Amino acid sequence: MNATTFQELPLDERLSAWLDDELAPDQRAEVDTWLRDHAEDAARVRLWAADRDALRARLEPAAGESVPTRLEQVVWSHAPDTATAGWMRWAAAAAIFVLGGALGAGATWRLLEETRVPVAGARWEQRAIAAHAVYVPEVRHPVEVSVHGATPQESRAQEEHLVRWLTRRIDRPVKLFDLRSHGYELVGGRLLPDTQGAWAQLMYQKSGETSPQRVTVYLRKPDSATPAAFRYERHGELGMFYWVEGSTGYALVGAMPRDELMALAESIYRQIPN
Repeated sequence: MNATTFQELPLDERLSAWLDDELAPDQRAEVDTWLRDHAEDAARVRLWAADRDALRARLEPAAGESVPTRLEQVVWSHAPDTATAGWMRWAAAAAIFVLGGALGAGATWRLLEETRVPVAGARWEQRAIAAHAVYVPEVRHPVEVSVHGATPQESRAQEEHLVRWLTRRIDRPVKLFDLRSHGYELVGGRLLPDTQGAWAQLMYQKSGETSPQRVTVYLRKPDSATPAAFRYERHGELGMFYWVEGSTGYALVGAMPRDELMALAESIYRQIPN
C-alpha cells in the first residue's frame, strides 16, 4: 500500500489496515497519532478487535478439524490458485460459520449458536458478555484507567477522574460501586463504543489462589425493549444479570454460580442513587 493510496483511503479502511497490521511503519505511526487524538475512533477500533477475537475464538476449533468432503469441494471450487491447506481449513471454518446446516452441518451450527460469544449486531446485554470475554483475561491492560495509585490519595484522585471522564463520555451519571464486602476491589474502567454511542465498562476483581476472579459492570443507555426488572442469562461459563434503573441500563457479567452473581447484582442495585 503506497503512501498516496493510503492517504486517499476512507478512515475506516485505514483503521482496519492498522488493526490487521498491514501498514508500513510510517503509515502505522500516522494512525497511532490519529488514535491518540481521537478517543472515539480509538474506542471503535478496540471494539473491532473485541469482535475479531471473539470470532477467532469461535472458529478456532473448527479450523483445526478435518474438512468434511462436501464442504471441501465447495471451498476449493472458490479457492485461489495459490491456496494452501491452512487457508482451506480457515475457509472451511468460515463456511461452516456462515452456511451452517445448509451443508449438512446443522448439529455443529446449533452447538455454536448455544455456546457462542456474542459479537457485533447482538443485543446490548450480549455485547457486555463479548467485552467481558475479551478484556477480563488481560494481564497488563485490563482497563483504560486504573484506580490503583501509590497512595490512597492518588487512588481517590484516579477514581474521581474515572467518574468524570465516563460520565461525560456516555452522557449519564457513572457511579463506582463498593463491592468490598463481597471481596471485590475496583480495578478501573474503560470506554467502548456501541450502536447508539459510547458505553462504560467497570472491572472488579477478587484475589484467588491461582488468579484473580473478575466481574464487569456495563453501563449504557438502554434499548426501549429492555425490561426494567432483573433478567438472568447464561452463555457458557459466563452468567449475566441485566436491568434498567432510571435512564441507565446495567449488565453484570461474571464466571460464577447464579446465586453469587445475584448477590453482587443486588449490592450494585442498592447503591444506585434514586
